[in-house]
Amino acid sequence: MARRPTLQDLARAAGVGTATVDRALNGRGNVSARSIAAIVEAAKRIGYPLPASAPVNAPNAKPRFDLGFVLHKPSQSFYQRFAHEITRACAERTEAQITPHLSFSPSQAPDDFAKAITDSASKSQAVAATAINHPTLSRLVDRLTEDGIPLFPLLNDFAGRSGAGYFGLDNMKVGRLAGWMMATQLQRPCRVAVMVGGARWHGQGLRETGFRSALREHAPQITVADTSVNLETRQVTYEATLDLLQRHADLAGIYVAGGGMEGAIAALREARPPGKVSLIVNELTEDSREALADRYVTMVIATPLQTLCRALVRHMVDRVGKGPEFSRERLFFEPLIYLPDSV
Repeated sequence: MARRPTLQDLARAAGVGTATVDRALNGRGNVSARSIAAIVEAAKRIGYPLPASAPVNAPNAKPRFDLGFVLHKPSQSFYQRFAHEITRACAERTEAQITPHLSFSPSQAPDDFAKAITDSASKSQAVAATAINHPTLSRLVDRLTEDGIPLFPLLNDFAGRSGAGYFGLDNMKVGRLAGWMMATQLQRPCRVAVMVGGARWHGQGLRETGFRSALREHAPQITVADTSVNLETRQVTYEATLDLLQRHADLAGIYVAGGGMEGAIAALREARPPGKVSLIVNELTEDSREALADRYVTMVIATPLQTLCRALVRHMVDRVGKGPEFSRERLFFEPLIYLPDSV
């Protein structure tokens, strides 16, 4: 009498681990659509009786995906809207059952980012995250890739070659846009300043480079002050802006390449009349929209979050379904430009 095939036999025939088979039969997630199909085919081939209640047996069952998303600054409206657009993009994929696991890093420290990403990866088949550039995170991305969990860097390409694909703006182009606008606004000898969050945000470094290169090309008469580090906080940006205004009587423009724009807006409202200093910031929020209308902000360069999130979820699902052979892509999205007359 032939031996009844075991769970181990099914796993071997399907080319997956026994833990994967167990998760698929019991509906515990973290199993790709391709693996589920292989398990069902192998069960039929070797005569393994799949339980009638097993999710893989459900007629016309939608493939299930657990996707992780790690952001930071949960109190800021931009990241709240980012989280909302991620949730909406997952819900729009009606051909699959997608469970988004959203979390926020409590700070911008490398260890906090690493812990948040690790926790997200423990319950997800793929992870997308905003984070700084740091060796701790580079090593983490390598480990997750080896474990078969792709990681998609958002806004700042911190994952390097091990990442599954960058989703964000072309940061060099963003900086050049800011530089071109500043050159167009200030057609005279004067001084401008640029602020970045810190050395670990390489995307902001690219923005600064683009900003400076555009000014050299289009307005060599404009002097760029030494770069200010604002730690992406409202208070530090506020104090740095007031300090710049005090030290440089000829200061005519400020470009905030990262976060903290609220502090620059508050300082200019306090110390200068509208339009006296050209201020260029990122992302359209209630603060930046109001400052545009009041002429305290000259231009806002914004990320098209809805478009980005839809493309991100689609690529994450495809990457989980197709496996490692799915090619890594750097997807640059066209920035949205807002001027005072836009609001």
